[in-house]
Amino acid sequence: MKNKLKVVAIAGPTASGKTKLAIEYAQEHNGEIISADSRLVYKGFDIATAKPTIEEMQGIKHHLIDIVEPDFDYSVANFYDDAKRAIEEISSKGKLPVIAGGTGLYFRILLENYAPPRIKADENLRNELNHLSNEELANKLKDLDFDAFEKIYPNDRVRLIRALEVTVISGIPFSKQAGVKNEEYDVTWLAPEIKSREELNNRINMRVDEMVEKGLLAETENLLNKYGRIKNITNTIGYQEMIEFLDNKISFDEAVEKIKLNSRHYAKRQLTWFRRNKNLNLNY
Repeated sequence: MKNKLKVVAIAGPTASGKTKLAIEYAQEHNGEIISADSRLVYKGFDIATAKPTIEEMQGIKHHLIDIVEPDFDYSVANFYDDAKRAIEEISSKGKLPVIAGGTGLYFRILLENYAPPRIKADENLRNELNHLSNEELANKLKDLDFDAFEKIYPNDRVRLIRALEVTVISGIPFSKQAGVKNEEYDVTWLAPEIKSREELNNRINMRVDEMVEKGLLAETENLLNKYGRIKNITNTIGYQEMIEFLDNKISFDEAVEKIKLNSRHYAKRQLTWFRRNKNLNLNY
């Protein structure tokens, strides 16, 4: 480990307090924060993602936030390359890289021994796949790569499409292409302390109420007016439910309750992912 750069990883489910913990840790240990969140990279995705404000950052520099437009497909490989550069930059200044977020695959590719396939995106194929429902995508993947089908959540549209894209383009099942690499950094793993699942669910519900008060509906309308119904908007919790309200499919109160429910389900999936990491204490 003596030749490896030291980094701190703060991981956990949505609304668990990762941002607050990361900022406090960075203040105490002369650090800068690298976001490991697949939605914080997008400009304008503010309220729905609970993106930290300038005031909340408390003078701590944050990397990989607001770096691309919502119509850009920011991949795991993009994150890996950008995060590595950020780690080098922060370390070169004698500061500590603090990587914080809730996207499990980002942590896995950057800090663990997983090396994903590097197959370039095929926009024509993606457009074709985007016309399929989640169920149709899952069934298609089941036929082509049963191992990948069993590991990918059936409503995780982004990963379903990526697995199909890699499989179709390369002719090799997605599940057979994940490589193994040596761990590149000396990592200290931390997780916010939560007493129980009930506490986490209460935090999620309160956060959604705060989002609504801050103007989640208006943010959704502004993004739709600017970018249209692109998948990065329609597949994001918070926006997708507000769109259902705007389409008169559900009432506003139903949309808010649906955001809470979908957020709790998402937190459950995050916990399932992060519990695989024996260095994280997630006992709730």
